[in-house]
Amino acid sequence: MLPDRTASFAHFAFMPLPDFTMIAFTNAIEVLRMANYLSGQPLYRWSIISPEGGPVASSNGLSIDTGPAECVGQPDIVFVCGGIDVQRATTPAHLAALRRFARMGVALGSLCTGTYALAKSGLLAGYACAIHWENMSALKEEFPSTRFLKELFVIDRERVTCTGGIAPLDMMLHLITARVGTARVTQIAEQFVVEHVRDTSAQQRMPLVARLGSANKSLFEVISLMENNIEEPLSREELARLANMSQRQLQRLFHEHLGMTPTHYYLTLRLRRARELLLQTDMSIMQITMACGFQSACHFSKSYRDAFGSAPTGERRKRVAPLAGVDAPAATVVPATVHV
Repeated sequence: MLPDRTASFAHFAFMPLPDFTMIAFTNAIEVLRMANYLSGQPLYRWSIISPEGGPVASSNGLSIDTGPAECVGQPDIVFVCGGIDVQRATTPAHLAALRRFARMGVALGSLCTGTYALAKSGLLAGYACAIHWENMSALKEEFPSTRFLKELFVIDRERVTCTGGIAPLDMMLHLITARVGTARVTQIAEQFVVEHVRDTSAQQRMPLVARLGSANKSLFEVISLMENNIEEPLSREELARLANMSQRQLQRLFHEHLGMTPTHYYLTLRLRRARELLLQTDMSIMQITMACGFQSACHFSKSYRDAFGSAPTGERRKRVAPLAGVDAPAATVVPATVHV
């Protein structure tokens, strides 16, 4: 989706399905509320809709009032918000409403498992999308014409799909940047005590059980040893001994299930930890070097560049820089919620 179009977004509509996930829903809306609050003007408004209107219960038991979808007019984008048991929650009426918005040229999006409703309605055929990792394998089989990616959120032309949890906060900050600017996005992130805003390249951390299907206790035992010994990495010999297997068995286990050597996987774990520390802490690069089990900053820098395409010093510059001397305006909260 071109920045020019996202810059024109002012009216967001959210269509919660029964048993929708409240955390994903509120994270998305709170970004819009805070943007209005900090700017001191109603830049954004939002509508909460359902096919017929009325209360819709979330998975935590709380309900939210909605207006009829036919009465909302033509919002700039409609997000369908999913949760548990999304196949049951998605009704023919939801699919019809989404198809009607598509015919109107409205951009469509999803939060958490809401991607299922878009796919079921045929509106993701030929698109790339994101969905919570728990649902990815099954939906790949059910909708082969749709590409399901591991990213936290995916923007493919006029489709904006996002995983669950707090990922919608990152997505919404990305969407509003073209209109409010990076400085305002930084302020919003600071208000929410968010140290690092993730972009479109950020991926879900999928548990091994989800990625491998059937659990292999020996494999998970070795990986647990690796994760618990980052600062002082264990040798391949030590890993095999502690897991009660031969080094040859260890090699074969990783090759069969992960397609790489134990050494490569261990290095990947340590570099991933280093990236988290670079982006989310103020530790020096030398401190991170030692904390992640590297003997020299030179070795760490080369390994990091090979893995992520940039040196540790360049990665640190990606952090959202705090704004010095900028005070949030003491404006009254601007009412923005519109129930149609």
